[in-house]
Amino acid sequence: MNLELATAVAVIAYLLSAGLWVFRQRSGLHTLFPQAFALLALAAHALCQGLYWQAANGPDVHVFGALSWVALAMAAITALLTAQKPLSALGVLVYPIAAASVLINANWGTHGDNSLAWQMKLHVSIALLGYASLSIAALLAALYWLQDRALRRRHLQSWMSTLPPLMQTEQLLFKTLGASWLLLTLTLATGLVFVEDMMAQHLWHKTVLTALSWLALLVLLIGRMRYGWRGTRAVHWTLTAMVLLALAFFGSKFVLEMLLRTS
Repeated sequence: MNLELATAVAVIAYLLSAGLWVFRQRSGLHTLFPQAFALLALAAHALCQGLYWQAANGPDVHVFGALSWVALAMAAITALLTAQKPLSALGVLVYPIAAASVLINANWGTHGDNSLAWQMKLHVSIALLGYASLSIAALLAALYWLQDRALRRRHLQSWMSTLPPLMQTEQLLFKTLGASWLLLTLTLATGLVFVEDMMAQHLWHKTVLTALSWLALLVLLIGRMRYGWRGTRAVHWTLTAMVLLALAFFGSKFVLEMLLRTS
């Protein structure tokens, strides 16, 4: 399968999976069908990223390439979660984002030589996975807030059946936050060990913002364990960590690569 075909398959399969999750909610369609298209989309998306990797002698970590890697990881996490719990709402949100990332990277991505030592490949891989995990946590936090708000106001809506019970959503949120914090810890640790000159490589601002996101997650997790933080407070801290990490990853990348034209 060539790159153009893999791109088309990934985009179409992602959108079909999202559409089937919506249709399933109205018709009782078996989950096998949207999950099958999601797996096909994941395979085609991974193939696209592998072909870019092969052409560039390393992972494509320019702004749109990094976005595509993150979307691939988000879609993979979503496929895993929807296979275990009633979380079709997550698929409806994530799969169109993944489809858009494939298209954007194919049309506007920078796919030049990007040879990296194995240490930096490891650092980049952990960082992108950490961003994907926190992105899923942010979406879960938003869904949790909407679910909690609907229950408090007794406005029970059909979309709520696409989520597990509120307590399970909350537990899943904090498990995802814990995984995100661990991945950010590894990101910062490998960055300190493997990055030789943060100033020269334009990484100091990314490190500071990532550290602030890591700290926000740590405060939230401690607050959860010691004081039982939940609800709106948990949502606010989660979204704060997400915004800081988004600025670290894509805010700085956009300024350096798209505005300043710095590699």
